[in-house]
This record gives sequence, C-alpha cells and structure tokens, in this order.
Amino acid sequence: MGLRVPRSDPENRRIENRIPGADVNPYLAIATSLACGYRGMIEGLEPTEPVSGSAYKLPQGLARDLVSALDLLQSSALVHDVFGPEFVELFGAIKRAEQESYFQVISPWEREHLLLNV
Repeated sequence: MGLRVPRSDPENRRIENRIPGADVNPYLAIATSLACGYRGMIEGLEPTEPVSGSAYKLPQGLARDLVSALDLLQSSALVHDVFGPEFVELFGAIKRAEQESYFQVISPWEREHLLLNV
C-alpha cells in the first residue's frame, strides 16, 4: 500500500514510493525499491487492486519498530540475494547497536511524563 501512481497523462506519469520515512538512507531505499520491482518482474507478480479513498484506515502491514523491521530484513531471502549476506548481517548488527545505545538515554518525554510523576 505504499506506492502511489497519480492520475496523469503518459508524459507526466510517475510512481511515488511512500513507504520510506524521512530518516531513511536514500541509497538503500532506492536500491531496495529497484530490487523488489525487478524481483516482481522476474517472478511475474501482479499488482494488487488500487485502493480508492484513504489507505490510512487499512490495517498496518509494515513493521512498527526498528527491531521488528530488522528481524524481517535479516530473514528476507530477497535482501540477502540482492545485497549479500555479509552486508545484511553487518547492517543489522550496526542498527541493533544503535537501537541499544538509544535505549540507554532518558528522553525528554520520559523526563517530563515519567520521572517527575514518580
């Protein structure tokens, strides 16, 4: 549900990938999008029916946190095939270490809502 093809004439047609967030590594996002598109063509996958109306009301189909996303990434045969197992394991290890480091810091929200209300 993350691709959008705005209605337009053929000369102005484009595809918008709305899945990556603002904090994504753009090179990995583009490489992954191209790899998935290529894999879909090789396997002859057909696109799902277009969604009319708001897709925000549909069930969430993506990982909701970094750890879940990393689990999916590291278990994906497609990602291993495209980027190689060494890259996938190293990237996953780095991101898990970053996540662990992040959890060692007390956030401003925690200070305001939890620390002062004990």
